[in-house]
Amino acid sequence: MLHLLGGIYLGWSLGANDAANVFGTAVASKMVRFMTAALLCSFFALLGAVLEGQAGIETIGGLANQTVQSATFAAVGAAVSITIMTFLRIPSSTSQAVVGAIIGVGIFGGGLNLAGLPKVIACWIGTPIGALLIAMPMYRLLGWGLNALKLSMFTQDIHLRWALTAAGCYGAYALGANNVANVTGVYYAAGLVTPLGAALVGGISIAVGVITFSKRVMGTVGKSIVRLDAFSALVVVLAEAITVHIYAWIGVPVSTSQAVVGAVIGVGLVKQASAVQGSAVLRIFLGWLATPVIACGISVALYFLTHLRYVP
Repeated sequence: MLHLLGGIYLGWSLGANDAANVFGTAVASKMVRFMTAALLCSFFALLGAVLEGQAGIETIGGLANQTVQSATFAAVGAAVSITIMTFLRIPSSTSQAVVGAIIGVGIFGGGLNLAGLPKVIACWIGTPIGALLIAMPMYRLLGWGLNALKLSMFTQDIHLRWALTAAGCYGAYALGANNVANVTGVYYAAGLVTPLGAALVGGISIAVGVITFSKRVMGTVGKSIVRLDAFSALVVVLAEAITVHIYAWIGVPVSTSQAVVGAVIGVGLVKQASAVQGSAVLRIFLGWLATPVIACGISVALYFLTHLRYVP
């Protein structure tokens, strides 16, 4: 059980940095309170992890032959890199952190299998682009439908609030289904847990991270890139959820942060291209590039530190 602490720490980091992204835009638009969002996000992320998380767990588990020790190095290396990004308030990719850490350990520990890596990288690239392409037509389509209803301002506000809550729950479910593999996939590869056990441990640790420390990153996604009204927030959450859920079916863990950012940019481009704050997008993009490098470096450092031998 002690060996799983690295994965639990990683799950907490993922929840703190990534999981609340599905409700971040709703909270930023003041349509849903943070604690309500956090509780709902935690429950549905755990549900998604248990019901649909096993395909991604097998994908991550297949990237390298893991021992209990190497799995722990990979999990801790990824978790520390995500924690650093969380304190910097930069949405980062736990998927990239985990793969970077696995590669770092695998280079020196052996057993690295990169046959599935091109597929994973292609999905990473496709995540923000796919969310952007979904968000742009969805904004116009849902806008047309909402205008056709001719609701009063008060009634429209109520409908949007409930729609945001429902979309956030779906987004949380998709997140759990897709991202639980990042948390405990290496432990499944090491034979320490079954796929169901990996999903349970990962889902619970993500939920704890959401409740305890996810509020810091919400402002970056919901406010720094483009100012969102309630309707725009609904489009962003739906586009992100659909994108991440598709990759859960494919069996490749991707970043909810990247999907959210892609969707937010898509909405910003439809509304007004100048509304998108390029400096914030650049900062987040640099964070994505740095995350796997940092995770790889930390896991390599852990490997070397534990293999040092004193020679008198």
